Amino acid sequence: MKSLFASAALSALLALPAFAQDEVTADTVLATVNGSDITVGHLIAMRSMLPEQYQQLPAEVLFDGMLEQLVQQQVLADVADDNMTAAMELSLANERRAILASMFLDEVAMAEITDEEIQAAYDEQFAQAEPVTEYNASHILVESEEAAQALIDELAEGADFAELAAEHSIGPSGPNGGALGWFTEGMMVPEFETAVLALEVNEVSPPVETQFGWHVVLLTDTREQEPPALEEVRGELLEGMRRARVDARVAELMDAAEIERPEIEVDPAVIADTDLISE
Repeated sequence: MKSLFASAALSALLALPAFAQDEVTADTVLATVNGSDITVGHLIAMRSMLPEQYQQLPAEVLFDGMLEQLVQQQVLADVADDNMTAAMELSLANERRAILASMFLDEVAMAEITDEEIQAAYDEQFAQAEPVTEYNASHILVESEEAAQALIDELAEGADFAELAAEHSIGPSGPNGGALGWFTEGMMVPEFETAVLALEVNEVSPPVETQFGWHVVLLTDTREQEPPALEEVRGELLEGMRRARVDARVAELMDAAEIERPEIEVDPAVIADTDLISE
């Protein structure tokens, strides 16, 4: 009886895939196609290059499909390799160059950035920043100076600005009572901005002409916009620091590289001549 159980256990063990019995490494072979091994490492590398939404999928969902795709690709690649053209050789060289460069830059960009470095970048950018004045204004846009002045006269007699805007403004903010919301200097056309800066809160401007027509402007409020807190801009700072780090490293390597550019005249149209690489 013991030998019967032992035999059954051994048969079950032998039926398991080799990588389930032994320690799995990047070199563990999952399939061999025409003599070329496809390993666990190949699947890991493939998954790391998937779009982020696919990387979120469970491994058991991805495993079989990825392996099958690599097997099919190897079958097709073997056929293509036997019929390699100049265009294919050049394309492979370009792809290899691009992938290596991209992986190197990712490594440079994603190297650790400490909290101290982030704090220093924040202090440099925001510590000495002065508060920025924000303006909240409404306007009524009409086609002529006379129409604008007539509205100003009605406002002086006690008419409601929002009601006049809803009734008369030809601008998109008219149905909203002419409200433009909060903005800072540089966000509006120069003539409009100059008019706003000259107003006191709750004051109405004289007619203001811009490229859009004639405006009646009401400054409803102002406030001081303080510099953002560190946590509000941490992501922005990190992105800028990583980009600066990449730019600096690329510039350093370009300066150190031996780059020769022959002084020859080449018609740019040559890049459309696929006959040159068709053999």
